[in-house]
Amino acid sequence: MDYKPLDLNDPADRKQARYDLTWGDHGFLRKRFANRHDIGGGMFRENQPSPERIKKLADEGIKTIVNLRGPSPKGFYLLEKEACEAHGIDLVNYRMYSRDVHSKERILGTRALFDEIEYPAMMHCKSGADRTGIMGVLYRHFRMGDTIEEALDQLSFSYLHVRHGKTGMLDYFFEQYLKYAEEHGPITFTEWVEGPYDPAAVKAGFMSHWTGNALTEWILRRE
Repeated sequence: MDYKPLDLNDPADRKQARYDLTWGDHGFLRKRFANRHDIGGGMFRENQPSPERIKKLADEGIKTIVNLRGPSPKGFYLLEKEACEAHGIDLVNYRMYSRDVHSKERILGTRALFDEIEYPAMMHCKSGADRTGIMGVLYRHFRMGDTIEEALDQLSFSYLHVRHGKTGMLDYFFEQYLKYAEEHGPITFTEWVEGPYDPAAVKAGFMSHWTGNALTEWILRRE
């Protein structure tokens, strides 16, 4: 769907952007609940921040926000970009998916991302549950040195991650690495991603037994 470009200098467009954030993007559900968690090493995870939330983050000393939803013509992104610029926070767009596999380059690129950004930092998706979950695992592994097994608690219901819908593809991805290592002998996660990992095969394997889940697919509209 095409969206009319919004100009935040236009009062009508600004009103529309705020409406998009509050109602179209379920911002009203996040008004008093940021789903905020300290991952460690100066990294936090949250849901989509409002401009008011971004000001508070700046006041707390946050230097970087990593937006896992990617740039968008919608109000939630335009307001976030404006607020980051206003408060001196570096906004980094690194798009991830909650219901799909990722390329080798996208997975391994997170290591450079975590090494290059300025801390303290916060990363977010829409709900702070799924894309922040996979990134939480990768952060704990690449940046903090945890094994994948140790880091997997970043993908749990305590962060509102639901693995019983298509969002379970994120869990399945890591499970395929652990299964391969168990069957073929010791192999690092990086070696597996660079070598045997086949995104198309992983997706096909997951979809062959996926049965659907109304909560994640239609009610919450996980991206």
